[in-house]
Parts: sequence; structure tokens; C-alpha cells
Amino acid sequence: MTAVAGGLTPEERLLKETVREFAAKEIAPGAAARDEEERYDRSLFTRMGELGLTGLPFPESVGGAGFSYRAWTLVMEEIAYADMAMAVSLSVHILSQFPVVTWGSDEQRARWLPEMLAGRKLGAFALTEPGAGSDAAALRLSADRVGPTEAPTAYRLTGTKIWITNAGEAERYLVFATVDPAAGAKGVTAFLVEAGTAGFRFGRKERKLGIRSDTASELIFEGCEVLVANRLGEEGQGLRIALSALGEGRISIAAACCGLAQAALDAAARYLTERRAFGGVLAEQQGLRFMLAEMAQRVAAARALTRAAAEAKDRGEPIAEASSLAKWTASDAAMSVTTDAVQLFGGSGYSREFPVERMMRDAKGAQIYEGTNQIHRLIVADHVLMRIKGE
Repeated sequence: MTAVAGGLTPEERLLKETVREFAAKEIAPGAAARDEEERYDRSLFTRMGELGLTGLPFPESVGGAGFSYRAWTLVMEEIAYADMAMAVSLSVHILSQFPVVTWGSDEQRARWLPEMLAGRKLGAFALTEPGAGSDAAALRLSADRVGPTEAPTAYRLTGTKIWITNAGEAERYLVFATVDPAAGAKGVTAFLVEAGTAGFRFGRKERKLGIRSDTASELIFEGCEVLVANRLGEEGQGLRIALSALGEGRISIAAACCGLAQAALDAAARYLTERRAFGGVLAEQQGLRFMLAEMAQRVAAARALTRAAAEAKDRGEPIAEASSLAKWTASDAAMSVTTDAVQLFGGSGYSREFPVERMMRDAKGAQIYEGTNQIHRLIVADHVLMRIKGE
């Protein structure tokens, strides 16, 4: 991998090299087969836990490894370089823990996090519904109070979630429901729900274009009773909790897109140095060299925005605009670069015998999940206009 490593600390370089070696030896070799079979390999997640990756960006005070978020982006790049599907699974696992770290009580953190930080329990983030994707405030999974209205003892969850990454494999779910559908965003509330809870089951598994070895399935709640001790934050804070976590998640996915795009760029460059036509290697053709240069430009720009967003988070600055810019730019770059890689491979690029067609399929999803890129345009525009208005 030829990613720029300038400015990294010795600790970050060691982390990057360790994850690169692990990903190349253990994740990459089976990536095509897992994609073909649409099979999640839980042993790889377990290995990432043993390496400390499943709790890497969290403070030591809660049991994490205490690395910076910039360091976390290095991990995501290396995992995605080997297999975007495994990177997405790991990213969502981390995403599902952030709200517990930030909003959870001491009791909730002590009960919920250790097994997840260690990689012994896999997490999922359950927000999307059939009628609530980009418009998260429109969710309809109901949370009916059990007991006194002002002091409920539990909540009964009824409804459906769709496109939930890691669903079926994960043991722990951060679920967003509403205590009052008429209240919109003010009714959304967050809950910690374990697989196997009565009234909670898995529905249809999605048959996806890409990222096929990481599951995405429907969650079905049929009067699933969740104790008030498993409510995260207060009633009505759920959307705020979700959006606060998605900022970190978008930087994580942006980093994964950089890794995926870099893998496609490297594969295309390698192919052009090996394939001969018109009396020489394809790498001698100026038009093709220009394509490679433009691909490299897009990867570098995406990486720079991703690192800038991660460093802003590490400084404790607001990251809504920076994370949207990074995710939007990096996912568009991944789609563009992987498509160009298929083109540079010619007919071979269209074959499942070569990895670039899988990379292109994997890239498409990143333009949709963690907020569509059209939503990110709106977020960025809102921040630009607020600055102009002096708000």
C-alpha cells in the first residue's frame, strides 16, 4: 500500500504497520470467497479484538486502548484496503459503542462495554426503518411505557428496523425508538437491547450489491420489553445521541473509503505495468497514465479531508461539517477510483476473477449509508450559510 504516512508519530506508524500485516495475512486472502458466499467470518472479528482494534479509539478510563481518532483512521484504511466489508463491520461496532461511552451511566458502561471493547460481543446501530432513512426523526418503532407515565419501569418496543449492519451476528444493539410518534425528533429515545430478548427477532437478510460478507438484516420487535435501566440518556434525547455518534462514524467510513480507493489505485497501477499492448506495457500510454494520476489526486484529497476531520475531533472541536465533507468526498472518490480501475483493467475488470469489480460494488454503498451524499451536501451548505449569517 502506498498511502502517505508523513507526519505520523512512531506509535501511529507501528499501529499502521501492525494492522497492515494482519490485514494482508488474515483478512485479504479470503475476501473474494466471503463475498461470493455472502459469509461473515466471526473469527476475523475475534482476531481484531485480540489485537485491541475493537476498543482502540476509546479512552483507557472506560477500558479502551486510548488511541487518538486520527490513529483510528489509519486502522480503518488498512482493514478496508484488504476488505471493505470487514472494515464496515468494525466501524459499526465502534459506532454502536460511542453513545454508551458518551451518554451512558457508570453502571451501563460497566455492564455493556467490556465485552464489546474486547471483541467478545459484536455491536450494531439500529436507526434505519422502512419509512425513516435520511429523515431519522420520522422513525416509527414505538416504545410504550410500562408502569407510571412519569416513572416507567420498562418500555415495550414494537416495530421494524431495516438495513441494520451486523444484524444477526451481533449480540448487542443500540436501538432508537419513539415514545411519542406525534412529537417527531422530541420523542426519539435510545435503548440498549441484547439479542435473545423476548419479543426481539431477526427478519429478512438483505441481498446486497456489495459489502456482501457483512450482514445487513431486518430487526423485528413484537412487544419486546426493555427495562428502564437499558434506556440510554433521557426520553427525547435519542436523535441527539444518534447524530453525535454519526459524526465519528462518518469519519471512520471516510477512512475506509480511502483504503478501498487506494487498493483499487494500486491494483490498476500494477496491472498497467504488467499488461502489454500496442508494442509495450500499458503504463507507457499517456492517456492511461493521466487516469492514474487523477485517481491518485482524488485519493490524496479524500485522505487529507479525513485526517483533518479526525484531528478536529481529537482537539475537541465540532465535527458535523468536517465529517460530512470527509465522508462525502471520500465515498465519491472511492466510487470514481474503483470505476476507473475497472476501466483500466478492461474486460478483465468486469470479471469476478479480479478484485476491482468487487471494490467497485463495495464503494457504491458508502455513498448511501451513514447519510446519503445528498444529505451531506445539505449539512455542509447549512454550515456555510450559518457562517455568512454570523450565527
